[in-house]
Amino acid sequence: MYRNLLEHLKLHLSKKEFTIITGARQTGKSTLLRQLETHCKKEKRSCVFLNLENKEVLSVLDKSPLNIFSFLPSTSGKTVALIDEIQYLEDPSNFLKLLYDEHHGQLKIVATGSSAFYIDSKFKDSLAGRKKIFRLLTCSFEECLILSGKTELLEEINRLRSNLQSKSLLIERLRHEFEDYLLYGGYPAVVTEPDRRAKLEILRELRDSYVKRDILEAGVKNVKAFYNLFRILASQSGGILNVNELASTLRIKGETVDSYIALMQNCFHIEIVRPFFRNLRKEITKMPKAYLLDTGLRNSLLNNFQPLASRIDKGEIWETLYFKLLNNRYEAEEINYWRTTEQNEVDFVLPNIENPFAVEVKYSETAIKTSKYKKFVENYPEIPLQFAWIEPFNEDFFRRTR
Repeated sequence: MYRNLLEHLKLHLSKKEFTIITGARQTGKSTLLRQLETHCKKEKRSCVFLNLENKEVLSVLDKSPLNIFSFLPSTSGKTVALIDEIQYLEDPSNFLKLLYDEHHGQLKIVATGSSAFYIDSKFKDSLAGRKKIFRLLTCSFEECLILSGKTELLEEINRLRSNLQSKSLLIERLRHEFEDYLLYGGYPAVVTEPDRRAKLEILRELRDSYVKRDILEAGVKNVKAFYNLFRILASQSGGILNVNELASTLRIKGETVDSYIALMQNCFHIEIVRPFFRNLRKEITKMPKAYLLDTGLRNSLLNNFQPLASRIDKGEIWETLYFKLLNNRYEAEEINYWRTTEQNEVDFVLPNIENPFAVEVKYSETAIKTSKYKKFVENYPEIPLQFAWIEPFNEDFFRRTR
């Protein structure tokens, strides 16, 4: 299984900082760790793989961080310790801090954690300067093509992007694959399953079993309310997050809604986008938006896998996926949206990156009315406004979404 993150992790092996890989369950973190193990052995680096779902190993390490040395090969060089599911330790922050401060010359730790909720709650120390965190999200479209053995389509996309005048005889196949990606998302097990019914079963399992595991491990008591909130957020992915309204609908406290949203965010199911404003009088909305991070999980929560052409929510699906495209390249804090009291709105604004830009997302090019964005263009001439659409689907689509 190939993920782009692997190359970044290989490069980070030589760094002094410890490496932490986070992301939702079933995105392939353990597989990445095994691939790093293979890479280390190929390069003749001393390494050891420790799975903390093994209760015996966990018990030994919980007694003392120094017990890790009993698992290491007898070598005078620096050893790479690949630790899967580090959140199961009683005190992972102390474990990493002590080993870094006293033994970083002997040990390089690369660790995964299934849920950022556990990493956040158990990391009592920020570990500033001692760790670098890498996020593993569900697969990008390009990664999906590799995983499903359709590398000729990826080569075609790269050809189209390198030559602005080129046309493709494979454009219908590319459209078909991209629509499948919109419907079924990018979980590796879903991507590599060719049968559509089996894809749905895998997504149901992810929705019912793995999300439930997050809920239970986090100690959520009102499971029904949590699931109902998750389904509401799926149905309005990209919509304004009004906590008071959600609390009233679900008949739970606003603090409870906040805690559930934080859990979904920390488990990499949703991401929050906050408003961009420089004029508080005109741009008064302070409520954020919430986006699901995988369209397949979104559609599974709504139990709707109808073809895009017949769906009334195809615009929301495309906007949700476009956020993921941005989030693959930029941190969530760098992505904002813009909205005024007069309901002028731009979906995504990235004002604080090296080359700022803004994007308005529409499913169809015919829905774009440039006059609607006059206020934004006038107020922020330094932030170029772009448009992103799917229909008509042609070669330029891949040049706009690189």
